[in-house]
Amino acid sequence: MSGFRTLFYKEILRFWKVSFQTVLAPIITALLYLTIFGHALRDHVEVYAGVEYTSFLIPGLVMMTVLQNAFANSSSSLIQSKITGNLVFVLLPPLTHWEIFGAYVLASAVRGLVVGFGVLVVTIWFVPTSFAAPLYIVAFAVLGSAILGTLGLIAGIWAEKFDQLAAFQNFLIMPLTFLSGVFYSTHTLPDLWRDVSRLNPFFYMIDGFRYGFFGVSDVDPLASLGVVAVFFALVAVLAMRLVATGYKLRH
Repeated sequence: MSGFRTLFYKEILRFWKVSFQTVLAPIITALLYLTIFGHALRDHVEVYAGVEYTSFLIPGLVMMTVLQNAFANSSSSLIQSKITGNLVFVLLPPLTHWEIFGAYVLASAVRGLVVGFGVLVVTIWFVPTSFAAPLYIVAFAVLGSAILGTLGLIAGIWAEKFDQLAAFQNFLIMPLTFLSGVFYSTHTLPDLWRDVSRLNPFFYMIDGFRYGFFGVSDVDPLASLGVVAVFFALVAVLAMRLVATGYKLRH
């Protein structure tokens, strides 16, 4: 496991050395979202009975930050390594595909969770925050960050230049994230769009995570946890297959 530990440590250092950009900047961005949307809609929207809109918004912003930063970590690391040519130093050592997958995904999850925790610590000063089911908070945060770290690994393997990676993020990850119920509840949507929203796996991550704070959600949290776990298994199998075969890596 020394190879796994070394690669994991390298990936942690990679984002921590520029923490002003990778940790502080996303926290400030989340604060801006909270300030703008919370101020504009606080007195006009009540999603759940007894839960003011600013309180409703905080879990969504935390989870959105976790997901986006987990994806950014693994995807940016791989594409930079491919373009600069130092990916060979990962491929030459006798690392198994399990170790490569585990190191990249675990480091991505760490970044996502660190930034998400930072957002939570900063934003809970704005409004009182409850923790109705802490285990659900932890479970969805860990699974969500692992899923996006895995998707980032897939995107980094597939992309050959930065604009391809940007297209993957802008046309897939960003829409799925913003349309997952970060800023609204799907029960406020018309029936058609509610059904469409529930085809989005990111919705179950956000909804289940929010349940951990308020004890209410649009979908049964156990069902959401099942969907998220199955989705993680699917993307993990795909990512490990790509790493094992060396797709777009060994050429």
